[in-house]
Amino acid sequence: RMSRHAKKLRDHDINPCLAETDATTKCMDDNNYQKDMCTDYFLKYKNCRKFWHGIMMQRKRNGVKPEMPSAEERKKILESVG
Repeated sequence: RMSRHAKKLRDHDINPCLAETDATTKCMDDNNYQKDMCTDYFLKYKNCRKFWHGIMMQRKRNGVKPEMPSAEERKKILESVG
């Protein structure tokens, strides 16, 4: 049974970097937890977090709720930035 926190992290509307999280975890599993084998995955995850954190802070400053856009909204944002 998953904790409330774990469920939140699996929610596409709350965690914008779910795909990157899963890819990183899979890479670590596949490579016997040798971090240096998964550098690209860690970087993609870090960049994803940084990007969405910036969006979230911008929305917070502008008084937009919710601060984290929904999965559907994020898709449109990503399409607009190419």
